[in-house]
Amino acid sequence: MPRVVLAMSGGVDSSASAVLLKKQGYDVIGLFMRTGTHGHDQPDERRDNKKGCCSAIDAGDARRVTDRLDIPFYALDFESEFNQIIDYFADEYARGRTPNPCVVCNNWLKFGQLWAFGQKLGADFIATGHYAQVVKNESGAELHKGIDSEKDQSYVLHGIKREVLPHLLFPVGGYTKPQIRQFAREAGLLSVAEKPDSVEICFVPSGNHVDVVRARRPEVAAVGVIQEKDGTILGEHDGIDRFTIGQRKGLGIAAGRKRFVLELLPETNTVIVGDERDLLSTGLVASEVNWLIDTPTKPFSCVAKIRYRHAGVPALVTATDNGAEVRFESPQPAVTPGQAVCFYSGTRVLGGGWIEQAVSRN
Repeated sequence: MPRVVLAMSGGVDSSASAVLLKKQGYDVIGLFMRTGTHGHDQPDERRDNKKGCCSAIDAGDARRVTDRLDIPFYALDFESEFNQIIDYFADEYARGRTPNPCVVCNNWLKFGQLWAFGQKLGADFIATGHYAQVVKNESGAELHKGIDSEKDQSYVLHGIKREVLPHLLFPVGGYTKPQIRQFAREAGLLSVAEKPDSVEICFVPSGNHVDVVRARRPEVAAVGVIQEKDGTILGEHDGIDRFTIGQRKGLGIAAGRKRFVLELLPETNTVIVGDERDLLSTGLVASEVNWLIDTPTKPFSCVAKIRYRHAGVPALVTATDNGAEVRFESPQPAVTPGQAVCFYSGTRVLGGGWIEQAVSRN
């Protein structure tokens, strides 16, 4: 019987994954990551409509699920490793960038260190509750979007190493969210079946990232100016960590017309604002691209997705040393340094990397 370690968060998706894997005949071992973040930078805000993961309550839910399903359960201490992810998060905001900690967590912890632990247990596979699919054929394993387009999480998985793909299982990826909740109900997992979805950033349960950033990097709270592209000063701010490219609300200025954040200059603590049309870019430059195909030797056409909720746009991509240059078919708004760009051919993920800079229209 093939052995699989399952990353369990205490939520309905990973719990239903345990049900499905058992039905499919796998020897399932549940792994829970203790991160120690709740109660440090943020209070542990629980039993509301927006939830984090990896808390003591979630650990209890995960353990109850494994007890009911009669599968082994390990709670692993990843506090030190997770602290490094929060440091990355704070550092990116301090640099005037917008981080994506979910991608980093998947790359380094779940499909890095968690998989390494699984191999010590003799596991053949690692599984998570992500809405994505691994398709295996004669040419190898491919990463694809999940069936449920509203829940698809393939964007945050593009950094998984290609050699890990054959060992990945995404049990919920072939189903819709309502189906997954029904599986949990039918299995008697009532404590998690109706559990709300977790917030996007698990260590920011309040939804206010500034609290986390300033707890780690208090020096970022420094007065600077908000100005137009021509240098006209519109007001002051108390730290660039409050802003992200494309932001319109909460700028703290009265400009008389809609202004959008165009650029953040950490070296002078300056926020540049302008018209919505000024947000448009014809392309981008990406670094640290992880290819899930053979590294392309010539430009190729694909669909590029530049943020989690972005629909994707046809683009021409040219691989460079450790990176890529991307040219959009039509200009795109708010290309944001620090976010990820993911490349698709149909439902297949070809790879992705980190956005370093937008390419201007001009």
